[in-house]
Amino acid sequence: MRNSWQEMQVPKKYYDEIFTFSGLWEQPSACGLKIIDTGGKKVVTVTELYQDNPGTSVTAAGYSLAKQICEKKGLTLSEIMYLECTPDTSSVLSFYSEQYFEVTFDDTSQTNYRKLSKEEIERLFPLLGASGRKRRKEYRTENSVCPER
Repeated sequence: MRNSWQEMQVPKKYYDEIFTFSGLWEQPSACGLKIIDTGGKKVVTVTELYQDNPGTSVTAAGYSLAKQICEKKGLTLSEIMYLECTPDTSSVLSFYSEQYFEVTFDDTSQTNYRKLSKEEIERLFPLLGASGRKRRKEYRTENSVCPER
């Protein structure tokens, strides 16, 4: 039988690094971060770490988190596609199942969310194993080249 804390472990396939950021009220916070260079806009994915995040959630940090990532990684908001991920933690609770949202910000830093379809997720992240199909391309992330399985 799994303990509740084991159910909340986020698989490492969702991120390349743990990114620390200043959350609400400057509270130390952390998220998973994966940056994929698609040849066009860079796909920046922040993943909620649940109990491994001591502070603000990625959703609550929103615009501030996106700006902090851009500042630390030498990017601008206009050159990225910013995604938030709630990873599959194999929990019995349905709101802990895998979901991706494209997040956009308007001029007033208003946050807008659009849930990605399974097909969009497969196109962006073929190595997560969502489709089970093999592909021959390699995808470059900020830290490594991910060969196909």
